[in-house]
Amino acid sequence: MIPHLPGDELVIERKIRTRLLPVLPAERPPEIRRLDFEEVRIGYDETTARLEAARCLHCPDPAPCIQACPLHNDIPTALWLIEHGDFLRAAQVFRQTSFLSEICGRVCPPQTCRNSCTLSAYGKPIQITPLEAFVADYQRRAGALILHRAPPTGRRAAVVGSGPAGLTVAEFLARQGHAVTVFEAMPKPGGLLRYGIPSFKLPKAIVDQKIADLKQLGVRFITGVRIGKDLTLDDLFAQGYQAIFLGIGTWRPVEPDWEGAELEGVYPALEFLMRANLPPEDLPPGQQEPPRVGRRVAVIGGGDTAMDCARTALRRGAQEVVVYYRRSEAEMPGNREERKKAREEGVRFEFLVAPVRFIGEESRLVAIEFIRMTLGEPDASGRRRPVPIPGSNFTVPVDTAVLALGFRPDPTVAQTTSGLQISRSGLIVTDEAGRTSRPGVFAAGDGVTGPDLVVTASAAAMRAARAMHEYLMAQPPATEREVSLLAEPVPA
Repeated sequence: MIPHLPGDELVIERKIRTRLLPVLPAERPPEIRRLDFEEVRIGYDETTARLEAARCLHCPDPAPCIQACPLHNDIPTALWLIEHGDFLRAAQVFRQTSFLSEICGRVCPPQTCRNSCTLSAYGKPIQITPLEAFVADYQRRAGALILHRAPPTGRRAAVVGSGPAGLTVAEFLARQGHAVTVFEAMPKPGGLLRYGIPSFKLPKAIVDQKIADLKQLGVRFITGVRIGKDLTLDDLFAQGYQAIFLGIGTWRPVEPDWEGAELEGVYPALEFLMRANLPPEDLPPGQQEPPRVGRRVAVIGGGDTAMDCARTALRRGAQEVVVYYRRSEAEMPGNREERKKAREEGVRFEFLVAPVRFIGEESRLVAIEFIRMTLGEPDASGRRRPVPIPGSNFTVPVDTAVLALGFRPDPTVAQTTSGLQISRSGLIVTDEAGRTSRPGVFAAGDGVTGPDLVVTASAAAMRAARAMHEYLMAQPPATEREVSLLAEPVPA
């Protein structure tokens, strides 16, 4: 695909490209974007996209960016096509390996393909993910996204969960001609993509487009049904599904034991994000009222979810938002670019502090008592352990607190499924291809690995989908009547 120059010319070309300055994607100004939930990134236009792609060195195989991408996108070929203005073919190159190009192009962090770019050594890595988002959007606007589906196979598959893993499996199996039904516990499909990522990072219209794609392929969505409670996996097999994929994620918050954590005004991170970012009709009963965001907001935690909560609180009218983290910034697990955006919008940070108790008046939060920390020896994570400093307690007036302390798996499916092996931490045990200990049941995503990236969930789901397809094709097809139903026109 990529033409290579003769030796001397190639050396000269690469030297020229290393000296080109990055062309960064445009963003809305912080003082404007912090006032609403519209997307922060404006992105590239045709000219700036070509200029940025033209910096690619087109490294010989194996290109480090391809190796670092969990989906192994053919990034050099895509960038060469962008450089030459062939945006539609570039989009198709990405879509050959990724079913979530518009999404990954917006939410993939730098530590995947971008930081592995050879130009990182010069401090000038190619902005790969914004370029992927640009060509994916360009393809949609041009009406050039074509979805192909094989003839019906007569086999039926159920997908539990409609987050990135579930959507990836559903699309792969539907393209192979299988009848796919997705079961989602929430009122609308999308899982983490809809309910966990704020609109200023991933607009809900992008998620809706992806759901529409799958419906066009014939995928059926059933929402408001919690597998393990409303239906078990045995029920799904009894209904005629021949293989089941579990993309159940990790939705349960880590629950702290701090005094006063149950006070009104103290929110778990995911509940806060859902209620602050979505209209009532998209939310489950009991969580349809927007959160009460006071003037002073404290966010406890240091990951990307904490940044999402802090930036959301600003958009909900908070005048002062402070992120409190028990280690130093060097140990923070989240994306540095997310912290940069939060600071630009006015979020403050307090490091080496941890809550001791939440203080309330008439059952409502009014303050938090903290204690200062110092760093000791490294713990099991490799980061230095935070150690309290005796006598360093202090109190801060706070109206609203958000606890972004991490997530763990919901045990409901495991408790209602015989023969399904679960780890000590409650995660589903699988082999490399996503096969579980229960025949016909496959799994991938956060419910297997613990909280991770969208792209890693999609990559693992792609492996599981291939194994499911092989398993399904070894099963007898459905009856003639079921096959005739499957052969009906695919809904638009």
